Amino acid sequence: MSKDRFHQIVKTALIKDGWDVTHDPLEIKIGGIDMEIDLGAERLLAAERDREKIAVEVKSFLTTASLVSQFHMALGQFINYRAALQKEDPERLLYLAIPDLTYNSFFQLDFPAAMLRDNAVKLIIYDINQEQIIAWKN
Repeated sequence: MSKDRFHQIVKTALIKDGWDVTHDPLEIKIGGIDMEIDLGAERLLAAERDREKIAVEVKSFLTTASLVSQFHMALGQFINYRAALQKEDPERLLYLAIPDLTYNSFFQLDFPAAMLRDNAVKLIIYDINQEQIIAWKN
């Protein structure tokens, strides 16, 4: 499986944000299907002796001609990966990582925003140039 163009940028941004990248990719086998989520990461919770675990699917949304098609694929992957994680690694939360430029334009339109809400998609919004996380949206 080929990595998204901004895979390394998101990986660097997670590390800058205090995450330990533990899987690149995070492989899941469920019901006869092999899946690869782009990244798995953990972070020690300050007040506890427990670790917070996430999985991150990275998307770049580079070609404006087919944003709806890219959104459709990303949403479908997110729903499938989340279902697999709930069965195989239930303490790990799934996030969809998207560039801030795409979040501030396409993802603010009524339909994409409603689909994110309706499907409870958690987002990481990242800055391509600064290689950092701008926001976490739950």
